[in-house]
Amino acid sequence: MGRLNPILVWSLCLSLCLFLCPTSAQLKTNFYANVCPNVENIVKNVVTQKFQQTFVTVPATIRLFFHDCFVQGCDASVLVASTGNNKAEKDHPDNLSLAGDGFDTVIKAKAAVDAVPQCKNKVSCADILALATRDVIVLSGGPSYAVELGRLDGLSSSSKNVDGNLPKPTFNLNQLNSMFAAHGLSQADMVALSAAHTVGFSHCDRFSNRIYSFSAGNPVDPSLNKTYATQLQQMCPKNVDPDIAINMDPNTPRTFDNVYFKNLELGQGLFTSDQVLFTDARSQPTVKTWAKDNAAFQQAFITAMTKLGRVGVKTGSKGNIRSDCSVLN
Repeated sequence: MGRLNPILVWSLCLSLCLFLCPTSAQLKTNFYANVCPNVENIVKNVVTQKFQQTFVTVPATIRLFFHDCFVQGCDASVLVASTGNNKAEKDHPDNLSLAGDGFDTVIKAKAAVDAVPQCKNKVSCADILALATRDVIVLSGGPSYAVELGRLDGLSSSSKNVDGNLPKPTFNLNQLNSMFAAHGLSQADMVALSAAHTVGFSHCDRFSNRIYSFSAGNPVDPSLNKTYATQLQQMCPKNVDPDIAINMDPNTPRTFDNVYFKNLELGQGLFTSDQVLFTDARSQPTVKTWAKDNAAFQQAFITAMTKLGRVGVKTGSKGNIRSDCSVLN
């Protein structure tokens, strides 16, 4: 067998790495130090004002970030508005419930950043969304963490790219693990990120099957706490107004904390995809640990959010910086 050409081997390895390696190498926490050194404070001030106007800012912004990163990566493609010849991600059925306050937070933060001459058109919408997400988590009592920056905004946004790329409230553990693993996220990352539901809210139709039509023998999901199930039926009667939404954490709905895991131990997970984290023996130990140890949960959450923020990052010719977050350049 002849010797392999070392140049050919090197080029193959490089190509493989460019294809498989995460793009996080280009991200760094001080990315804007010489370009827009005050960007974090500018964004934080806007987010704080928005938070003081409505608490919905918190879950709306977190969910917007998650839905952005899981479809084509963290590139602000979820912010793009549809046009006559393009139905964008935000108008996919799975994204229609994204609250307007999340979009408004990013738009206002972008305007504030661009109002500083030194910063104008220098900071991406994707990075502003990442910063705003960290800020709402802190404002609601969650952990602070350094946000890696340097993402560019995506060059496209299509509704069809959303299909099958967002977790459903009916998912079991295998389905959750499979979807998160596709983005380089472990089961522990998935469990930690699920805890963002500690400040979430949901429309009744997302879980009504658990309280009215779970199965032929059990109209109410037996993994659901009986008292909680009755409360849910009272808040979400059959044929309820589809705009009615309820808190996902029945105990501390406005605090980002580990009570989410304590709720799961009590059978108070709102979605099947929440409660399964406790009922499945593979993830139950993690739930039990974090229900007792908030510091351990917070550290795991920071790790998971940092990894999530690296998903599908656009750099170089793969992206640009939008002047209007809702319009592709």
